[in-house]
Amino acid sequence: MGHRDDLLEGAKRCLLDKGYARTTARDIVAESGTNLASIGYHYGSKEALLNLAFLKLTEEWGDALGEGREGDGGVEGLPPLERFERVWAKIVDSYQESRPVWKLQMEIVSRLDSDPELQKALAGPQLEGRKGLAESLLGLDQDADPERARLAGTFYQALLAGVMVQWMVDPGTAPSARDLTEGLKIVMGTDGERDPGPS
Repeated sequence: MGHRDDLLEGAKRCLLDKGYARTTARDIVAESGTNLASIGYHYGSKEALLNLAFLKLTEEWGDALGEGREGDGGVEGLPPLERFERVWAKIVDSYQESRPVWKLQMEIVSRLDSDPELQKALAGPQLEGRKGLAESLLGLDQDADPERARLAGTFYQALLAGVMVQWMVDPGTAPSARDLTEGLKIVMGTDGERDPGPS
């Protein structure tokens, strides 16, 4: 890897270890084995590097969740509610491993009002992230049906934020995949329906 890639990987590690506000340029340099001048040369500023590193971390998290969508444990071809529960089981099961990324996302959100540049940097990727969620979690082709992917991704993004906060506040009472599925059925008015079984 060259300095550019080394810096990005070092910044990602610093974000997960120290968070956004506490990461200094010197931390990144120490973690990446590069030098201070490299940050400005390759990224323009420490903030631009950290913003990109944050986006890469969230992309990697989404890609990891999307792995295994097909085949054993996959969701392709499942009925919608079963697919929903399977996807959320994977998200919830990843909580401990993903906690540093979730914690970082909460910190980033808390900074947006006081950091217009950060807000601007994340606005476009947020839209892309919605479509990416639809593709990685549901297998929806964002090129073939961008509006459907956008709407599904928006729904998942909204749920993710709420579930994430609940798991961070109190894992003991946070929703399971089954809780979310049963709640969705209530909201949709289908909780009283019974499977008629074979005729």
